[in-house]
Amino acid sequence: MSSVLHAIVEPGFFGSAQVHAALAITGAAALLCGVIGVFTVVRGQSFAGHALSDINATGGSAAFLAGISPVWGYVAISVAAAGAMEAIGIDRRRGRDIATGIVLVVGFGLAALFLFWDTTLSGASNATNEVLFGSIWTLSPGTVPIVIALGAGAITLLAVIYRPLLLSSVSSELAAARGVSVRIVGALYLLALAAAVALTCVAIGAILSTGLLIGPAAGALHLSRRPWSAMASATAIALAASWLGILLAYDSYYWPPVGNGWPVSFFIVVLVFLFYAGARIRAARG
Repeated sequence: MSSVLHAIVEPGFFGSAQVHAALAITGAAALLCGVIGVFTVVRGQSFAGHALSDINATGGSAAFLAGISPVWGYVAISVAAAGAMEAIGIDRRRGRDIATGIVLVVGFGLAALFLFWDTTLSGASNATNEVLFGSIWTLSPGTVPIVIALGAGAITLLAVIYRPLLLSSVSSELAAARGVSVRIVGALYLLALAAAVALTCVAIGAILSTGLLIGPAAGALHLSRRPWSAMASATAIALAASWLGILLAYDSYYWPPVGNGWPVSFFIVVLVFLFYAGARIRAARG
């Protein structure tokens, strides 16, 4: 067994503080995405999740400009954008898409401005790459408790609203007829979604975070239609893709040319796609 591990895992992997922090951060993001991603797909709000991910480029670039940790920028802009979508109107699918599109355009405009300032005013030439594609190897271990606390808070919120959220996700009309405040439940769901998007942006960047949010859930729903089973499968897929992606990214520093490792985000999204494709093939075969 030790010889097999030695062949797969490069020296120093298990003893690296950076690896430990990366595993904890991506693990928290994967757990939350596995749960809320199923609701996002069932509710038909994948576009909202994608928009929040892209808008997070604004928060990350603003954090760089302010000289603070990107995690605070991601959290702040995610919550603000989710609130704006709710305020504009999400009671119907068309209204949700319009609200999402408006907020997305404004967010992109601000992100372009902040990234320009990051480069020209603060001299942070690496800001664009780190915000858009992630920089998990550069995050300090102090980020881990913040990420875990945010993930635990969002999971707790989803547990509290689970039944009304599930009912309103399947049929908002039936939920309203049974006395569920669909608007309030939807707003709380968006708050949890904002936390999930913020964590995935910390893990793999703003541009690619949708892959971890939507991909595992979409694949899991091909394997099971039962909510709990689908969430468990989505979580397992997200965790496997995230942690295997970190291992491959670490090992890639030893691939020729030595010292030029590949991005973690690349490996994670490719693995998510492969898991999704496998789930679809398995479902097609019955």
